Amino acid sequence: MQVDDDNARILGARIRHFRTRAGWTLTALAAELRTTASTLSLIENGKRPVRAAELPGLASALRVEVLDLLQAEAPDPRSALELELQRLQGGPQYAALGVPPVRVSKSLPQDALAALVRTLQELDRKAREASATPEEARRANTELRDRMRARNNAIPEIDALAEEVVGAVGHEVGALTHREVSRMAEHLGFTLLYVDDLPHSTRSITDLANGRIYLPPASIPGGHGLRSMALQAMAHRLLGHQPPSSYAEFLQQRLEINYFAAACLMPRKQAVGFLTEAKASRDLAVEDFRDAFGVTHESAALRMTNLLTEHLGVRVHFLRVGEDGAIYKAYENDDLPLPADVTGAVEGQVVCRKWVARWAGDRSARTSEAHQYTDTTAGTYWSSTQTGSGPEGAFSITFGVRFDDAKWFRGRETTERQVSTCPDESCCRRPPAPLASRWSDAAWPSARMHTRVLASLPSGRFPGVDDTEVFEFLERHTGDAA
Repeated sequence: MQVDDDNARILGARIRHFRTRAGWTLTALAAELRTTASTLSLIENGKRPVRAAELPGLASALRVEVLDLLQAEAPDPRSALELELQRLQGGPQYAALGVPPVRVSKSLPQDALAALVRTLQELDRKAREASATPEEARRANTELRDRMRARNNAIPEIDALAEEVVGAVGHEVGALTHREVSRMAEHLGFTLLYVDDLPHSTRSITDLANGRIYLPPASIPGGHGLRSMALQAMAHRLLGHQPPSSYAEFLQQRLEINYFAAACLMPRKQAVGFLTEAKASRDLAVEDFRDAFGVTHESAALRMTNLLTEHLGVRVHFLRVGEDGAIYKAYENDDLPLPADVTGAVEGQVVCRKWVARWAGDRSARTSEAHQYTDTTAGTYWSSTQTGSGPEGAFSITFGVRFDDAKWFRGRETTERQVSTCPDESCCRRPPAPLASRWSDAAWPSARMHTRVLASLPSGRFPGVDDTEVFEFLERHTGDAA
């Protein structure tokens, strides 16, 4: 509806422009068109749509072509300002001010009109850059996950773009090298530079003016993440991203750049071929897919969610769970009963103690994957879990499928099996009676605050990024680029 309203206003402004240029008064033109001046006034103010049958007569009377009336831009700078003012005054930010709308007359100087529009644009910008609350962030993330679930977590258009970019540097098989990533950047007009003074709030910075992408030091052990960071930075340009106008748009952009990086590191054609062959041998395994493309276990598992349902017809689930059992990331299209809050968000929720994602870290040997069948309220699932550790502590990566699809995966012969009735509290959340009797009145734990869940995101053009630090960084590094 908003697009239709905007089009009606632009069309009305163009009709007024050409009417004035042709020397018609409202009354005279109305008489010529056998309508009323009030009807014509409503059309010019965008409050009454023009019927298709009326356009030829209007165009003829105004001595223009129909296409001249239907152009998508304002007819002149003054009209553009008036239309923008009308749009801004019709928005929620202006309504919240409780100020009557300004009626623009011919006597209002154009510079005053421009100043008024600029002021309202700045108010609108500041409102859109306001901090995202935890509730807003969780709701936006839930909506995004639901949209991706509906499309099998696949974005074919980004897969196609990645194949084109990777093909341009001649990459065909195996792991994408750092040199090939650098050549991809060069094709886009960028040079990759590794520096040790990136602002703490950034993972990379792209200097559009000087064609540079700044990344953390190349001495990072393994350096696998640097390829992904560079590809993500390139993705912003390739996908035509603009500064996000909402937290939901920010999350969408993050998803798209991560998807592009994964699609470059594990190109669709090669990856689907690898997985198809492994499925035919009933030997699908995240660890083999990981090693074939030289990526992390988590990246491999996430990429398999993009491909297995869309190309091999296998529904899947993925979890990254912290050592406290809380979910950091999750995806499922196999109906795995994930714990969720009242908004539908799963981030921060604690998984059942009987799931392999919880107990895999307790093993003495963690280098291999742990496998388990789990009977749940939604059916039986097979899962494979690998554990690891990072700056935020230990975590587990779980990838799994429904029982009927376990036949395609290595590890299906496991005898490990658990029964989970969560969210029933008697499953694992209610302590055994002897323990409860002994300690319920004799213990007082002090809970650790999960500040990442409670804190709002700093405001700015990009949520969580300190603009001042970024601009100071670029100022330091542009001297040798001049």
